[in-house]
Amino acid sequence: MAKPARNRNAATSPEQVMSIIGHGMKVVGDCVTTDTVRIEGSVEGSVRADKAVVIGKEGRVTGDVLTQDAVIAGTVTGMVQVHSRLELQSTCKIDGEIQAASLKLDEGGTVNGTVAVGRQSQPGLAMQPKELGGAGPPEVAERDKKRGYRK
Repeated sequence: MAKPARNRNAATSPEQVMSIIGHGMKVVGDCVTTDTVRIEGSVEGSVRADKAVVIGKEGRVTGDVLTQDAVIAGTVTGMVQVHSRLELQSTCKIDGEIQAASLKLDEGGTVNGTVAVGRQSQPGLAMQPKELGGAGPPEVAERDKKRGYRK
């Protein structure tokens, strides 16, 4: 019996959309998506994804990361704010504040900074970076200014 023909040119459903910043690609500026973003290259600016952020082993973010879920194998210099689950793999290097409802840190992962885990640690808009509409925590904003990440 013949199989029905599939439309190979059909649009991808919104649930399957993932933005990718590939190896060798550098983005200067903030990245904002309503879906998921995978970073294998580098971003100099904040990354905000409503669904998830995945930072590969060679990925690098110099700025804040705000999302629902995250898996980080690369390097982040800045605040990481995850409203649900944060997985830090053995190759990760985090230099900055971490706020997450749930945290998994693999042996070998490096974190330099403060860590707050649990639902009560989830801040509101006041803790979001100024670039994303919040006031930003004063100590993080000051640190970032000294390091040249913020103006």
